[in-house]
Amino acid sequence: MNPTPENKCASCKGATCCTYITQPITTPRSKEDFSNLLWQVSHQGVHAFRDEGTWYLLFEGRCTHLQPDGRCGIYETRPQACRDHTNDYCELDVPREEGFDLHFQNYDELLEYCTKKFKSWDKEKSGKESGSEGKRKKR
Repeated sequence: MNPTPENKCASCKGATCCTYITQPITTPRSKEDFSNLLWQVSHQGVHAFRDEGTWYLLFEGRCTHLQPDGRCGIYETRPQACRDHTNDYCELDVPREEGFDLHFQNYDELLEYCTKKFKSWDKEKSGKESGSEGKRKKR
């Protein structure tokens, strides 16, 4: 069976679109922005990605209303965001990660990007740490 918008949801195993949410974020530009993003992706189930020039946080988490058969338990009263969701182009067409310009699933992946983007990333971080020790008051 060829998936169409009319039958896609019935063909989907696990209701993939109901197992995560994304939130657009301000484009990170500075070291401070990326440092904050590193903190965010340090949390379980939090990813950062860029798609068509826009940055997002992705939060993995199954909807609490998703039934074992993959159907919505509150379909008639579901939130507007769910009503507005379209399956014209979804994970059944292409896995979500394939379309991302950049995708960071964890701290280490993003840190590697940061050290390439900011050539002095490690140097300034270690400099700040040693500088703060030198400022301790003598007693």
